[in-house]
Amino acid sequence: MKLSRKELTHSRHRRIRTKVKGTAERPRLAIFRSNQHIYAQVIDDTEQRTMVSASTVEADLKSQLNSGATCEASMQVGKRVAQRSLEQGIRQVVFDRGGKLYHGRVKALAEAAREAGLEF
Repeated sequence: MKLSRKELTHSRHRRIRTKVKGTAERPRLAIFRSNQHIYAQVIDDTEQRTMVSASTVEADLKSQLNSGATCEASMQVGKRVAQRSLEQGIRQVVFDRGGKLYHGRVKALAEAAREAGLEF
């Protein structure tokens, strides 16, 4: 039986999540990418709490961008989530790509977060 692309992504995400856990010392940087936007959250899985978040649907970022579905938009979200994390005292995170391939917008967000000071 051939699986759909969505089912393949979901199974890849489940496989990743069995290995990647966020703690208070090293939370998880989770990414969700839709066709039109990208979202990033820093999550402490032990307390099940979102510590920091950023996305392309935020009003001030949305007004600066032509589209939320570009690598440039992903870079802006990566920089923003890294700055907010550093303000909270979070320097190290575990990267969770959400079952997506490390390519394109996901890669742009990750590299921008690294350049802004997050370590993963």
